[in-house]
Amino acid sequence: MSLLEVKNLKIYYDTKGSDLKAVDDISFDIPEGENLGLVGESGCGKTTAAKSIIRLLPKNGRIAGGSINYKGQNLAAMTTEEIRKTRWKEISMISQSAMSALNPVYKVGDQIVEAIRAHEKMPKKEAMNRAEELFDIVGLEKKRLSAYPHQMSGGMKQRAIIAMALCLDPGLIIADEPTTALDVVVQDRILNKIVEIQKSHGSSMVFITHDISVVAETCERTCVMYAGKIMELGPTSKIFKDPRHPYTMGLQNAFPSIQLDQKELISIPGFPPNLVEPPAGCMFYDRCPFCDEKCETEEPETVQVEKGHYVSCHYAEYYQQFRDRASQKTTWDEVKIRQQKKGVV
Repeated sequence: MSLLEVKNLKIYYDTKGSDLKAVDDISFDIPEGENLGLVGESGCGKTTAAKSIIRLLPKNGRIAGGSINYKGQNLAAMTTEEIRKTRWKEISMISQSAMSALNPVYKVGDQIVEAIRAHEKMPKKEAMNRAEELFDIVGLEKKRLSAYPHQMSGGMKQRAIIAMALCLDPGLIIADEPTTALDVVVQDRILNKIVEIQKSHGSSMVFITHDISVVAETCERTCVMYAGKIMELGPTSKIFKDPRHPYTMGLQNAFPSIQLDQKELISIPGFPPNLVEPPAGCMFYDRCPFCDEKCETEEPETVQVEKGHYVSCHYAEYYQQFRDRASQKTTWDEVKIRQQKKGVV
């Protein structure tokens, strides 16, 4: 049985009387000890989907349908008190920005101790000893426990957040763009530390990022999201070496490579659709080089193209022809011309 199983999840935001369908009918699972990467453009729903797991949605957000089962319990149906007890102890989160995740008026050590004692009956001294152990694990001197957030560098604060996320030895860690505000060298160190600790603790992880290279390095499976939908889901090696969805192909074209024979980067023309009034067919229709009338009017079903590899495309079987054409800039230029004729761009 999977540690986490998300089925037909729908998350809507109330926007002045209308529903914005931020996440619309997605399903995925995470076995124990495995990492799942959620990738996609900003606004695709990846952070919303992950935050819904521990019910940390904004006031205007709600779970409109589906289930989120963790160890057989439906988190979506839990009371506020029940989900509060689950946070940190069972499921923790490494926030996107450590700069704002820590309370500026409390010492970092006190904040970690508070998180521990909120869930476990433990003397303050014992909790502080635990905090010292965690700081040692993440590579921070224990004297930093007495520091206020403003007295620490960005990398130090991010390590402190990792320590806090591990303070109760959770089974699932949600890492939401954990290195966004850090320089490249520190990013690499933090990522390596997160994976090292996660593996040693036997935890599972949801890794949210727009950087596909991060997922390639840290996750066994990858979920590619676009406009609230899952476009492709499967083993990370398959997703990047053998992509089946035109959107995944487009993402790869737009991302720089360290290879010496790197071709010109190719952007995906246009913008994601209006999620208050989403299109009837495929969400990627307006930006896809290979669409036809069926794509405009009928939503594609999710099909399994190989064991554990799923794609939401009417024409997934033509992936080889698509991939050859998707590598050419002229293919995407044609999309831009089509959009201009329709007045989309």
